[in-house]
Amino acid sequence: MADEALIVVDLQNDFCPGGALAVIGGDEIVPLVNDLIRNAEHVIMTQDWHPAGHSSFASSHPGKQPFEMMEMPYGPQTLWPDHCIQGSLGSDFHSGLAWSKTELVIRKGFRPGIDSYSAFFENDHTTPTGLAGYLRERGIEAITLVGLATDFCVAFSALDAVKQGFATTVRLDACRGINLNGSLDAMLARMRDAGVKLV
Repeated sequence: MADEALIVVDLQNDFCPGGALAVIGGDEIVPLVNDLIRNAEHVIMTQDWHPAGHSSFASSHPGKQPFEMMEMPYGPQTLWPDHCIQGSLGSDFHSGLAWSKTELVIRKGFRPGIDSYSAFFENDHTTPTGLAGYLRERGIEAITLVGLATDFCVAFSALDAVKQGFATTVRLDACRGINLNGSLDAMLARMRDAGVKLV
């Protein structure tokens, strides 16, 4: 167990029912995630952490609506409702989450001009968060991902984890998806093809 880590992705108020970018049933996974945390040797969390006026917000682009696509310098970007603004209640971890065992919190999406889904890289796929180096220095070789949302931040984290050489598992029962235009099935297939273990 010492070489394994549990990574809890974006289990924050804005992604739970009542939040600005709510994932249906997002709060239902909290008790299961807490059980996994209790039994994990190493726990890492990610936290979406946007400055106000972030470039991924539809409100930053006059005439654009949430969930429209837009071309950014780093590639296509889904535009989102304003969410997880630094220091806001929405950016806080869900109040029921047993986060105190967490060894590291990776904050992502804090650069105003680029979004970040993955726990490992910004959406340009080249700017690292430092997580891979941290895991390697700690001697961690296998990770299990849980959290929100299955088809965005969890999936992109899993794909990058495999590329970085980590044995990667996604606990689907401890995730919930957005499913934007069929994104859930598409990302499940991409993860499976990449060698992510889906359980």
